[in-house]
Amino acid sequence: MLIWSKLLMDWYSAVKRDLPWRKSKDPYRVWLSEVILQQTRVAQGMPYYETFVSHYPDVQALAAAPEQAVLRDWQGLGYYSRARNLHQAAKQVVQAHGGEFPASYQALLALKGVGPYTAAAISSIAFNLPQAVVDGNVYRVLSRMFGVREAIDQPTGQKIFAQLADKLLDREEPGTYNQALMEFGALQCVPVNPDCENCLFNADCVAFKEGTVRLLPVKAGKVKVRKRFFNYVVIRFEDGLYLQQRQAGDIWQHLWDFTNFEADRELNEIEISTHFQQKFSFSEMDFRVIAHSEPAKHVLTHQRIFAKFWLVQIFHNLQNKELKFVPINHLDTYPLPRLIDLTIKKNKEWLD
Repeated sequence: MLIWSKLLMDWYSAVKRDLPWRKSKDPYRVWLSEVILQQTRVAQGMPYYETFVSHYPDVQALAAAPEQAVLRDWQGLGYYSRARNLHQAAKQVVQAHGGEFPASYQALLALKGVGPYTAAAISSIAFNLPQAVVDGNVYRVLSRMFGVREAIDQPTGQKIFAQLADKLLDREEPGTYNQALMEFGALQCVPVNPDCENCLFNADCVAFKEGTVRLLPVKAGKVKVRKRFFNYVVIRFEDGLYLQQRQAGDIWQHLWDFTNFEADRELNEIEISTHFQQKFSFSEMDFRVIAHSEPAKHVLTHQRIFAKFWLVQIFHNLQNKELKFVPINHLDTYPLPRLIDLTIKKNKEWLD
């Protein structure tokens, strides 16, 4: 195990990427990077990390920020619960720990949105505590290297991998070791077509010797994907649009979108007009459908959103407690789901 650890950390020292959060052991920046990079590629997450560090240079600044500002800065990353949890955890650190991140794995676990992986990353990298990380990269490296065939999405398999990761952990330099292992999975032992011929561990890798690299790691089954049809109405009045804030219990909580007639299929113009009249008690003389977007598909982890947008011009102010009139030049101050933001950008003429 000592040889494995030394080879891995020597490799890491030679090829590791120059990432800004690696230049400091500040637990705030370690935590921020880990949350942003969950289910996000480094190239995509880097600008967000830099934005957050610029807007919220420390945990006190993040805790004091309005949630809507945090969500706006997160816009486009997806999985918005991560941003809400990030904000709540910052408040916990300030209120319960005096603005100092707790130097304890268990105390870190108590923070909103911080699970075993994130707590292990922070405690090992920032505080040099002997906590092994287990993420997607680690599952892949260990399953291939040691030929572990237990499913990574089942409790038994997860327990086996956690025990193996802990056994292999370098207890003198746990933070460096954990980063090296994750980096190895990100750069060398990649999901598809890894360069096994030039891997420093190929002589000992079970999957390479047995020809099972493509089969590992094992997952028990696929998650059922739900299809949803969003029929959006973009309501235009004079120099503004009407937005509505999405509530708890569904995707995009606390973000803003448009009036949506969700159905089991894409609706046509007559159906859109009928739904609009019924919902807002408008007559045919009170509004006009003037444009529509091309159908769009938006892929989420467990859902596929099929959306179409209809631009509706209304001729008098709309009074509805669910909607908020927003001047067009203020739209960029509201956090929007990526689907909404992209549609607005693709149909800029709607805002003229």
